[in-house]
Amino acid sequence: MKLYSWNVNGIRAVWKKGLLQEFVAKQRPDILCLQETKAEQGQAEVDLPEYTEYWNSASKRGYSGTAIFTKTKPLSVVNNLPEEIISGFDMTDGYGDPNNEGRVMAAEFDKFIIVNIYTPNSKGDLSRLELRAKHWDPAFLAYCKQMEKSKPLLICGDLNVAHSDDDLANPRANAGKHGFTDEERKGIQNFIDAGFVDSFRLFTKGNGHYTWWTHWANARARNVGWRIDYWLASVALKNKISSAQIHPEVMGSDHCPVSIDVAI
Repeated sequence: MKLYSWNVNGIRAVWKKGLLQEFVAKQRPDILCLQETKAEQGQAEVDLPEYTEYWNSASKRGYSGTAIFTKTKPLSVVNNLPEEIISGFDMTDGYGDPNNEGRVMAAEFDKFIIVNIYTPNSKGDLSRLELRAKHWDPAFLAYCKQMEKSKPLLICGDLNVAHSDDDLANPRANAGKHGFTDEERKGIQNFIDAGFVDSFRLFTKGNGHYTWWTHWANARARNVGWRIDYWLASVALKNKISSAQIHPEVMGSDHCPVSIDVAI
């Protein structure tokens, strides 16, 4: 199966430009997970007849949001973190409740569960860092560990953090800044320590491999970027992943798609 994840930064814009249709026609994903859709189902004129579509939109219109387009109909799709998980964490901050922002979807298939996530940004002034470090990241890990008891997971999406120095072009200059604080990096390390595998690093080491670029200073053309979009996998699926790739040639967003090929 060919599985893709892409933060489209507004599905209506990327569809209107014809870039989403072009991407799907060329790559032909079996399952496509999107983040930052900024739309509700029906609000965007998306027509992909080969796919069944599922949406989780933010309560605030035009903000955040996730979606899954799949050729194989899932057994079930669940949106948001469940109450039994979030009850142990204070999710509300000055920006509101991130669990109302359409950030998490879980689609169950016969042999695995895909979790699609758009992690809250800690903000340039780090005003949402406490939410990330003490509430959201621990709650999301608890959720994934709970689901993994039933089936192995494939976790994809924009995690809004570069894990290591190799995951951004200028680690020294960005140390302690949002997306590269010790707290955020620990959040993703906790997933690795819990047994989840960073699929891209199974095949590719070193720096220069990025999934997001600022619009400033021609950063994308110069490849001055960050790797903040991931496919994480339960260790039980590690040997079933035959490739993991980044697709910087795909335009339409400040992020590019990331993919894995899985024999399941």
